[in-house]
Amino acid sequence: MGLAQEAQQPAANEEFRETYLQSLRLLERLHRQLLDVIKDDLERNGRSEINSVQALLMFNVGENEVTAGELRTRGHYLGSNVSYNLKKLVEAGYIRHERCNVDRRAVRISLTEEGKQLCEELNALFDRQVGSLEPVANVKPDDLERMNTALARLERYWSDHIRYRL
Repeated sequence: MGLAQEAQQPAANEEFRETYLQSLRLLERLHRQLLDVIKDDLERNGRSEINSVQALLMFNVGENEVTAGELRTRGHYLGSNVSYNLKKLVEAGYIRHERCNVDRRAVRISLTEEGKQLCEELNALFDRQVGSLEPVANVKPDDLERMNTALARLERYWSDHIRYRL
């Protein structure tokens, strides 16, 4: 490596570091804003008995039947948060749970009709957003594809970081 390249290396690394840190801050803010958008939609639909985290949890369950452990291992939620929120959703009538026949310790979770209705409302919210992303926010489909590719790579990097203690 020549002297000119060596001199550029620290500046390039610092620039990349700042861009990475900016991305981390943006990811954190975007997640909070997504929860705020969902909360606003819940309030508009008169659903004050659940919060945005619980609504997103149901959205991620969707038509599937899963265990709390599967929700945790998919990386959506922390352990105690899943248990607490599932308990509240069962009490509110949005989720049903049954002990697994094979492993009596495991509880299978699925949405009730009320839970499915809420998911339809979230789908309608996301459909409205898809319709206005390009004209209002100037976000094009290929922008989202590139972002998703980069985020999937980052997710894999962080998973490897934990798994292989990089």
